[in-house]
Formats: sequence, structure tokens, C-alpha cells
Amino acid sequence: MEEKKYLTVTALTKYIKYKFDNDAHLKNVLLKGELSNFKHHSRGHFYFTLKDDKASISAIMFASSANKVKFIPIDGMTILIEGDISVFESRGSYQIYVTKMSEDGLGNLYLAYEQLKKKLSEEGLFDDSHKVPIPRFPKTIAVLTSPTGAAVQDVINIVNRRYPLASIIVYPTLVQGEYAKDSIVKQLELVNKQKLVDVIILGRGGGSIEDLWPFNEEIVAYAIYNSSIPIISSVGHEVDFTISDFVADLRAPTPSGAAELSVPNQIELLNYLDRLNKQSKFSLNQLLKHKIESLRRVESSYIFREPLRLTENKSQKLDHLVDKLELLNPINRLRQSEIDLKNTLRRLNDYYERYLMRKQNNFVLTINKLELLNPLSIMSKGYSVVKKNDTVIKSVSQVKENDKLDILVSDGVIKALVTNKRKEDL
Repeated sequence: MEEKKYLTVTALTKYIKYKFDNDAHLKNVLLKGELSNFKHHSRGHFYFTLKDDKASISAIMFASSANKVKFIPIDGMTILIEGDISVFESRGSYQIYVTKMSEDGLGNLYLAYEQLKKKLSEEGLFDDSHKVPIPRFPKTIAVLTSPTGAAVQDVINIVNRRYPLASIIVYPTLVQGEYAKDSIVKQLELVNKQKLVDVIILGRGGGSIEDLWPFNEEIVAYAIYNSSIPIISSVGHEVDFTISDFVADLRAPTPSGAAELSVPNQIELLNYLDRLNKQSKFSLNQLLKHKIESLRRVESSYIFREPLRLTENKSQKLDHLVDKLELLNPINRLRQSEIDLKNTLRRLNDYYERYLMRKQNNFVLTINKLELLNPLSIMSKGYSVVKKNDTVIKSVSQVKENDKLDILVSDGVIKALVTNKRKEDL
């Protein structure tokens, strides 16, 4: 009997992986499905599941490919992916290794544009409160664009035609391609560091959304927002809107439009100055005419014809003021106060004398009443007071024979002994 050969799990998994890796039908697989269980690893890798209504497949997109995705993957999105099917040996499960990812129904760039626009809007980068007014009469203008494009020549020509007093400094800047965003940020930082200009024109001519994409980059938006010098954004044609347009202090439909918005029109200024000159002359003539009429009215007034009338009125007013001062003179007020004080003292003395006399009379009456009620006065007439043990005796029933009594007379006390008593009706 032939002996059975058993494989290890590792061997079987390696064999299956070998079959997967060598199957041409599992290379460059194009899949469409719903994104779920999305996880953005700290190392930059994407882990997620792609599913439809009947099946699902695990997927991984390494950082080198994930960094090229222009939008933020969110669970529930319908996405299109490209990749290779292989086996993850440690788990023995198959998965797709994604190399490309896009949003179904919307272009990647458009989706990334909308997502960044929403994010920056919520952060307040588009708020009008952060925007700075463009100087009306700039001395120097910075133009950040390609030095070889038509846009820079249009800006120079228009500025020189409209307002030749302004100087122009061109900062050569990449406005298309992979390195354009870094070039834009670098030049914006340089302009702000040098502080040679009053306003910045940032832009380029028209193109596809891919051509204009550097102006939709997040680092460019923050560089514009952080600029201390006001910026006019002029990217593409009038129908094109980029993130730079929303962040900048002013948006122009085209680079030519930015040139017109950055400086005044010298013809309009000259016409305005001419109008001001004419208006000034007219106003000066009107003022002069008014002053001449005022002078004539003054010359014909009674003050010039009878100047003494003016002093008479002033003299009369002075007399009134002197009278008022006399009334308010502190010496006069002091004299009156002395008189008032004397009168008050006199009334106070009269009142006090009457009050004292009334009190003396009341005192005499009270003394007389007390004299009538004084028991000593009664005893001086022959009356006495009998006490037994400090108790006043009012009846014979209060004593008995051999009781000792004290008899109080007007000039002393008599000690007595009861030898007899009788009750009589008086």
C-alpha cells in the first residue's frame, strides 16, 4: 500500500500563491465596487474591503500608490481600482494589491477639488474677514507666472498702458506640472520676505483641469492665506475657478483682468483730475463771491456806520453786571449774615427766659404739693406714727398687752409698753 504524503499548511499556501501569481487573468484586474471598512494606516497604506451585493474582497494599497490618490476615500463610495490578485500567506487568504484607485462617476481631480474646497471653507480660509483690500495706487507689482507665457506679457502691457507709474517685478514661477505647487509656494514666500511690492498677481493662462491643478493644491492655498501682501488670483479663463481664487484677496477672470484690477486707468485719473480742477475753480469763485457779499454786508451794517452804538450796548451790559456783582459781594452777604445771626440769638434768649420762668413756676408748685404730703409736717402739729416691729399700727387689734411699740414724733422716737387697750368708736 502506497504511503500517503501530507503537506504542511505553508507548503499548500505557497503553492496556491504560486498559482495566483502566475495566472495572467489575475494580473491588472479591474474591479468596481463599494468601499467599506476603510483604514488609513499611520505608515500611509490603505486597507479596505471592496464589495457588491453578493461578494467582497480584501484589498491593500501600499503608501507608494496611496500617495497618488487625489481624493479622500470614504466608506460607501463606489470606486474603480486596478491591481493584482495574490495570497496573503500568514492568513491563507487572497486579496487584491491595488495600484490605482478612482471615484466612479466623478474624476479624481474634481473629487479632490470639491473635498479640499469643503475642508478649507470650514477652516475659514475663504472668509471675507481675512481678505485685504487691493491698494488703489500701487508703486510696485509682483507677477508670479511663467516668464515665457503670453500671460506675463499681457499683464506688463496692460499695466504700462493703464498706469505707467507702477513698476513690475516678474518672479519666474512654474505654473504647470508636478513641481509647480512647490515653485508657487517658494516664490510667494520670497515676495513676502523681500517686501518690495504692494500687490501680487498670481496666475496663468487657460488649460485643462490637470494643467490648472497646481492652483488647487492645499499648500498653495495656505501660502496665499498666509501672505501679508494682498494677492489677485487670475487662473485660466473666466469660467475656471480654482482654490486659489477663493483664498486670494481678489479674484480676476483672467491675467489681463488682474492687470486691470491692480492699477487705475491713467485716462480716467486724468479726466478725474481735470474734473477736480474745474470743480475747485468753480468752488473757489463761489467762495470768493460769497466772501465779497459778506464784506459788503458788514460794511453797510450800523456798527460801521455808528460804532459808538456797539460800546453803548456793551456799557449797559456792564452796568447790569456790576449790579449783579454788588448783590453777590461777599462783604454784603457777610453783613446780612451778621444781622440774621443777631436776630436769631435775640429770639433764642427770649425763648430761653420764657422757658426757664415756666420751669421755675412748676418747681414751686411741686414743692408746695410735696410739703402738703410730707408726714413730718403733719407730725410737727402733734401727730405721731406708732410702729410695732417696723409695722405701722392702724388698729388696736394689731397690739396686745406687754407689746413694745415705737412712737415716731417730729423730733425723735418714744419707746412704749402696752399696759392696756380698748376699742372706741370715734
